Amino acid sequence: MAADTLIGIFLDTVSSHRNPQQFMRKTAQRWESIPAERALSDVESLALALRELGVNRGDKVALLAENRYEWPLVDLAVVGLGAVTVPIYPTLTSAQVRFVVENSEARIAVVSSAAQLDKMLEAVAGPSQIQAVVCMDPAPARPGTHAFDALVERGRALSREQPGAFRDAARAVRADDLATIIYTSGTTGEPKGALLTHGNITSNVWACRQVVELLSTDRCLSFLPLCHIFERMAGLYAMLSAGVSIAYAESLDAVAANAVEVRPTVLCGVPRFYEKVYARVMEGGRAAHGLRRALFNWGLGAGAKRARAGFERLALTPLDAVQAWLADRLVAAKIRARVGGRLRFCISGGAPLAPKVMEFFFAIGIPVIEGYGLTETSPVICLNRPGREKPGSVGPPIPGVEARIGEDGEILTRGPHVMRGYYKNEAATRAALREGWFRTGDVGHLDGDGCLFITDRLKDLLVTAGGKKVAPQPLEARLKTSKWVSEAVLLGDRRPCVVALLVPNLASLEAEARARGWTFARPAELLQHPEARKLFQSLIDGINIDLAKFEQIKQFALLERELSLEAGELTPTLKVKRRVIMEKYAPIIERLYASHAGAAA
Repeated sequence: MAADTLIGIFLDTVSSHRNPQQFMRKTAQRWESIPAERALSDVESLALALRELGVNRGDKVALLAENRYEWPLVDLAVVGLGAVTVPIYPTLTSAQVRFVVENSEARIAVVSSAAQLDKMLEAVAGPSQIQAVVCMDPAPARPGTHAFDALVERGRALSREQPGAFRDAARAVRADDLATIIYTSGTTGEPKGALLTHGNITSNVWACRQVVELLSTDRCLSFLPLCHIFERMAGLYAMLSAGVSIAYAESLDAVAANAVEVRPTVLCGVPRFYEKVYARVMEGGRAAHGLRRALFNWGLGAGAKRARAGFERLALTPLDAVQAWLADRLVAAKIRARVGGRLRFCISGGAPLAPKVMEFFFAIGIPVIEGYGLTETSPVICLNRPGREKPGSVGPPIPGVEARIGEDGEILTRGPHVMRGYYKNEAATRAALREGWFRTGDVGHLDGDGCLFITDRLKDLLVTAGGKKVAPQPLEARLKTSKWVSEAVLLGDRRPCVVALLVPNLASLEAEARARGWTFARPAELLQHPEARKLFQSLIDGINIDLAKFEQIKQFALLERELSLEAGELTPTLKVKRRVIMEKYAPIIERLYASHAGAAA
């Protein structure tokens, strides 16, 4: 019988698979393999030490750390005690960390590094319910802080003194017990804590396992943030449930190099990752000359023809089949070698994947299985079936999950994957959960095969290509408090970063220009004046200081006229129609992203 708790999944996989490479991490320029039995010993020791620190059933433990072996240790130790993990993005500011810690009522905090320790201590300075902070890396001793390694060693002694104590605690955990509170940005900008039970997440694990085949011989390279439910469910617990080895990348920048070293067979990524791989490969092909370039183009063309035939359920002609086989050996195999050469498939989630990018991966022999979900749905709602993929679609609902379209086109879902509600936020819970259905805030339609196509968002929440959520209205409101800005529109949905279109307050700007002696003949020239650009850049820099990196405004453009109701850019209540703005100012927006890409290169 499938385990219905997160700790149950782990305990079962240790006893069933006894994987000698359950976890892998790179230390001192080499990869260290950590057997399942050692990981279990570490989890047990840490859990007993945390209990001695005061973590009891139902208590919340904040976890502020990048991906690393210690992350799942903490999560498993906490949920194994029947306590609740509160993961925090390591890129958040101290003020944002403070909100999560205070709102969740966390009693213990675990951090990764000295830098994150400083951030956490700043966040909990003054009156705080935090009783202790644990740091994974060596750091200067501070009052109320504990070293991770010392804590584990203390736990080993407790384990010898209390044999079976951890197993007893783990057996007492139930499927309807709260496992985690994951904070997600709302349209108002104030984070909401989604309450996910063990049963929510484990139901998602087993449903997805019915769609995607995972083997105990597989190896997963983990690089997406574990604090996000996608990587935590798919890249950790689903992999554990099948006995898959999990290797933690050194960093996002090191993924390509780590893939060559680790040679994964499966990985989870967001569209931005696949877009970068696609762009890098295509750039390399365009840089080639003569016969090599011709071979590259022919090889991708032959692979794409095979991919399209697969999508359309058509058989290749004998000639096309021979060409596809030859192209695979001469071109695609060399591209696959850049990511280790063993990838069986990849999983994509967090934002829609462009069909052309999906076709490219199928063309080089790396199938990408695209799905859809939200934090509140643990996360998967829909998932493409291998061999029956539909580019542009996120597939049909996974087993046990229902999806339907509401009267206003909103995607609704019902099933064991849906959260319990938002922590200490009854109004938001009532708005999201109605008559047993969760309202996703996304607009879409189901085709005749039951596959879901996402077409729009009811909410203005921006979801970047990296899967990070940004609430634009609070930032727009801050920009409009400046005397220089009449209107502000932030964009970034499904794009690599946030950019801004600003409508200047021309009267104020012209007055400032005359006072400073700037030379210009007409307003359009003033908007391009270097000093005017500096003024607006300074304004944006001041706002960016308080923001997490993924929220920061990377580029901006100044518009020459006010937005208007007559032009269809504003609603009758004078709210900005973001999608209309995106269409009307598409050339300007594309230049902003081109400038950002050039600056990042």
